[in-house]
Amino acid sequence: MISAYSGTAVRDAERPLLDAGQGAELMQLAAHGLFSFCAALLKERRGRIYGASCVVLAGAGNNGADALYAGARLLKRGCAATAVRTSSSAHAEALSAFLAAGGRVLELSTDNTDEALQLCRAADLVLDGVLGTGGKGGLRGPAAHLAALAPARLRRGHPPAVVACDLPSGIDADTGQAPGSYLLADATVTFGAVKTGLVAGPGAEAAGHIEVVDIGITPYLGTPAVNRLLAPDIAALLPRPAAGDQKYSRGVLGIAAGSDTYPGAAVLATGAALAAGTGMVRYLGPEPVRRLINQAHPEAVCSDSTVPLTHVQAWVAGPGAGTDEAQRRRAVDAMASGLPCVIDADALAAVEPGMGEQVILTPHAGELTALLKRLGEDTDRESIEADPLTWVRKAADLTGATVLLKGWATLVAAPGGPVFSQADATPWLATAGSGDTLSGILGAMLSTARKSSPRPGRYAAVAAAAASIHGRAGKLAAEQGPVQPSLLPEAIRRVISAMDQWRPGPGEAGIL
Repeated sequence: MISAYSGTAVRDAERPLLDAGQGAELMQLAAHGLFSFCAALLKERRGRIYGASCVVLAGAGNNGADALYAGARLLKRGCAATAVRTSSSAHAEALSAFLAAGGRVLELSTDNTDEALQLCRAADLVLDGVLGTGGKGGLRGPAAHLAALAPARLRRGHPPAVVACDLPSGIDADTGQAPGSYLLADATVTFGAVKTGLVAGPGAEAAGHIEVVDIGITPYLGTPAVNRLLAPDIAALLPRPAAGDQKYSRGVLGIAAGSDTYPGAAVLATGAALAAGTGMVRYLGPEPVRRLINQAHPEAVCSDSTVPLTHVQAWVAGPGAGTDEAQRRRAVDAMASGLPCVIDADALAAVEPGMGEQVILTPHAGELTALLKRLGEDTDRESIEADPLTWVRKAADLTGATVLLKGWATLVAAPGGPVFSQADATPWLATAGSGDTLSGILGAMLSTARKSSPRPGRYAAVAAAAASIHGRAGKLAAEQGPVQPSLLPEAIRRVISAMDQWRPGPGEAGIL
């Protein structure tokens, strides 16, 4: 599991070492780790370091110094390097080392921003050391012009690889917000610990691949602000059927989704739930939708019953329900049942405070805006997309429910914490029906969860695991072209099957 900490927490963790006079040593550890990553990247892209070209965007702070020291090491390996100084001041020792190794310097001004940008675009590698974890308000002045530099992952041909030092310049280290211009990176080499701003909001997209350089502050770090599940963590949350299991002990999921207007949502949620391994689906809804589901999934048990009369271990309610009053009633009853339930789409309109963390809300930013306004919060979609970490936490605390906020980095917050961030998806999943499949995966995981008493935050972890499986399945499906949610079940099965290699062995504990 990856743990992320606020920039403030990381600076506090560095303080004992700085007070002990180890500041220069920490900087050299960071610079060497940055150099090692960049050297490996150049070898991967060009086959060698010698003859490559690098531009160091150097600000006045420690990140600029780290980048200059790394640039000096690259120069000694035969890489040409130019430092673009974005501030009138610079770390004196780092700049001296860079010049002594043969580096050139360009002082950035309003008169040469185009020259600097062209210099960056012609290079093999750009090191972003403009701003550090204390930077606020985005890039300013001539440096803001550099935000037009697109990383290799967003361009065809042979653009430079952009590597950010600690975090992309212009991103808030604590929240991932980007209040002004900011740089996009192919990779971020972060020092000491992952910063919260690298896994939330615009910062999650700006960061690219995240590499951590150990500088010895781990013992001084406190509780992480955000966690990210990796494959072994997800596998630990996926129980396997035992020899004595039958369909009921495997888990029965109730689905109250779809309507005469939107029947496909129920079909998609049911297909995803079955692919994710629930023992049985009991579908409740109108007769035309029941017919469609039985045609696509004859193993599903369909009826027009009510929630109190249906025996299940978990519920999914809301996808495609529209204005169907019977489906609205089922969503309300599912939330009142005390069972784990996924509440999505139209059912979110029935959410009230005091839900309980076993209720998992799965809105996108627009749906969360409507929910929060109904609960008295004055916000809008733009504000939520700019700072999703703050708003997903607030939504969890206001409702008492676990909240999964869909996005480039999907955030999951339990009331009072913890928070998870998963960025395993592809933009091809931004399509109608994608959220219905996520609801089905999550519902299946809730229905098959171990029957032991859940620890605080367990539902958030399960929701984060479902988001990761959904994203990984989307990536698999996208290998064949644009993603069709109706074809996701096979990819879901493949992802879950691949998780077998990561399952804890006998006697090994899971993450929660």
